[in-house]
Amino acid sequence: MNPSLELQLKTLPSEPGVYRYYDKNEQLLYVGKAKNLKKRVLSYFNKNLSGYRIKIMVSKIQRLETTIVNSEYDALLLENNLIKEHQPFYNVMLKDDKTYPWICIKNEDFPRIFLTRNVIKDGSEYYGPYAKVRPAKILLDTIKHIYKLRTCNLNLSPAKITEGKYKVCLEYHIKNCEGPCEDLESKEEYDEKIDAIRGIIKGDFRKAKDYLVNQMMKLASNLQFEEAQIIKERLDILEDYQAKNTVVNPNIDDVDVFGMTSDETAAYVNFFKIRNGNIIQSFTTEIKKILEETDEDILEEALIEIRQKFSSDSKEVLLPFHLSVEIPNVKLIVPKVGDKKRIVELSEKNAKEYRLEKLKQVQIIDPERHTNRIMAEMQKLLRMPVEPRHIEGFDNSNIQGTNPVSACVVFKDGRPSKADYRIFHPKTVEGPNDFATMEEVIYRRYKRMLDEGESLPQLILIDGGKGQLSSAVKSLRLLGLYGKITIVGIAKRLEEIFFPEDSIPLYLDKKSETLKILQRVRDEAHRFGVKHHRTRRKNSTIKSELEEIPGVGEKTIELLLSKLKSVKRIKEANLETLEEILGKSKAKVIWEFFNAP
Repeated sequence: MNPSLELQLKTLPSEPGVYRYYDKNEQLLYVGKAKNLKKRVLSYFNKNLSGYRIKIMVSKIQRLETTIVNSEYDALLLENNLIKEHQPFYNVMLKDDKTYPWICIKNEDFPRIFLTRNVIKDGSEYYGPYAKVRPAKILLDTIKHIYKLRTCNLNLSPAKITEGKYKVCLEYHIKNCEGPCEDLESKEEYDEKIDAIRGIIKGDFRKAKDYLVNQMMKLASNLQFEEAQIIKERLDILEDYQAKNTVVNPNIDDVDVFGMTSDETAAYVNFFKIRNGNIIQSFTTEIKKILEETDEDILEEALIEIRQKFSSDSKEVLLPFHLSVEIPNVKLIVPKVGDKKRIVELSEKNAKEYRLEKLKQVQIIDPERHTNRIMAEMQKLLRMPVEPRHIEGFDNSNIQGTNPVSACVVFKDGRPSKADYRIFHPKTVEGPNDFATMEEVIYRRYKRMLDEGESLPQLILIDGGKGQLSSAVKSLRLLGLYGKITIVGIAKRLEEIFFPEDSIPLYLDKKSETLKILQRVRDEAHRFGVKHHRTRRKNSTIKSELEEIPGVGEKTIELLLSKLKSVKRIKEANLETLEEILGKSKAKVIWEFFNAP
């Protein structure tokens, strides 16, 4: 560590603020926030620092800068702005270069309403952005079905309308516009519609409904029933749109909701903007982890960034877990029960679905990256020193206590390697004894691999509970392999994962990819074992029938079965066929055995 940096570390303030790390080329490496700058920055230079990437970054630091602020929230805001401005290499960012659509209410007489990706500061109103264009288009189409608005770009100033500068166009004649250009619709009437539309965009349908109901009642009182029916149909369209967008409780008003899920490499954050009981905006994003960031760190960053992106000023934010940061005049709530809890769960579900969608895409586009992520996850969850690139699974089959076999299946990089599968026939065990069979098979398998210098697996999976696992561990101890290879057992009923010398099993998430691979290894070992067990029983039954023939030995039986495939065909074969296979003397013995009167 250079002397100037060492001196800086000794004189750090214990105030909230932002710190910045620079390398020898004055390149900004990282921007961070802290409630206590001294405590936070010194933690990076701790000898027990964990995380490979963090160690690499710290080794590059030559200089640091700090900025003191009034609160942790101010630090979070400043950090967010600096990250966006400088994009340091080691910071997580919501990298999103897409231009999102907005709904614009143009600043003009008789405002037009349209979709745009360009925000122009001319006094016009912009609502959004919308994460996807389809919901925005559906909303605009709904508005156009209810209200007749102009679409032309004429300058409809009062003076020009009075002068009679314009004539109504086709849109008027096909009843898509009320003709404000010829003063056939007053500005007051048009503005009343625009005011109701603002409410619809914001998720408040009351003004729009009142406007339509008043129009309908007016027309009905004037006996204009056909026109009233048209308004009634528009009201139905509005109510249908509202029904499709209503959340669990329409009384939940002006709330932001965040849901989140994460894995070893990335976090996935979903955002709902809820107004008047309606989700008016939904957005989900993937955030890559760089320095082993916690879920709390990532959600804090996402909270600020996403609320800025969607221009949200809601005073209430619903979260899946507590954050240490406090936002002035905003309540951060982690709901425990009720409709608000269900909305957070819905947001989390959206984040999880988005993650699954991304993982499926990665599996197709970049299978190596997909495999690397799963292997890293398995290493962590199973507390392994290395990734389980080579897994071997064992299962015993001895239905009705006869013809026992033990199956060994091999998975490499999470996929079956069928050429490496092996079947073992117990040699030292009599009768159905799972524990003794497992002990023998594990010893034979790895004694041979050691003798032949083959590469050993990183993970052994035993189909069974503590008993079978203990038997397998005995053999690994005898071979000096215990502690060098991770070995676990999986019990079928509750999918419990057992570790040697640990009485408490591990329960993995039912949707965990680690559990799915372990289940697949276990099921494949069972399938492979049962298949060979059935074959052995079948062959045993066939041979026992042929063995009853006097003077016929095992080699003769095997020769017959290899040529004719079944006892039925042997019985039905004529003498000439049998002679071609065995010769005259033995053929006669077999033919007479099955055909004697």
